Amino acid sequence: MDKQASKVVILNIKKLSAVSDYVLICSAESERQVQAIAYSIEDGLRKQNERPLGMEGLTEGKWALMDYNDVVVHIFLDPIREFYNLEGLWAEAPSTTVKDKPRRAPKAEAALKAAAPKKKAAPKKATAVKKAAPKAKAKPRKKGE
Repeated sequence: MDKQASKVVILNIKKLSAVSDYVLICSAESERQVQAIAYSIEDGLRKQNERPLGMEGLTEGKWALMDYNDVVVHIFLDPIREFYNLEGLWAEAPSTTVKDKPRRAPKAEAALKAAAPKKKAAPKKATAVKKAAPKAKAKPRKKGE
C-alpha cells in the first residue's frame, strides 16, 4: 500500500461467507489516488503471478473492487466508504486495523532535510613527512688545503 492508502481494515469473513476469506477495505483522498492504489496492488500481485478474477470501478475512481478469490479489495473515497459501510455489513467478522504511516507534507519534508546538520568531512590527519636534512654546502677549498 505504498500509494498512501489510509484507514486500512482487513475483515476475516471465512466463517461468514463461502465466496471469499478476507475483505480488505481502504480509503483514498482522490479519484486518482483510488486508481493509483488499485494499480499498485495489481502490479505487486502480478509480480507474484496473481491475477484478479475481476476489477470494477477503476474508470470512475470513486470506488474500486478487486477480486482475488480469497481476498476482495475495496478502495473507496471516504464519502463512498461511509455510504456503503462494509464494516457495518460485516460487523460480525473479526477485523484487523492496519496502522497508517505518518505522512509529512512535501514542503515540511524538504525543510527538515535542509535544516538537518550536514555531515562535515573528517579533518585530514597530519601525515608525518620526512624532510631530508639540508645538505651542507661544500666550502670551496683553498689552495693548499
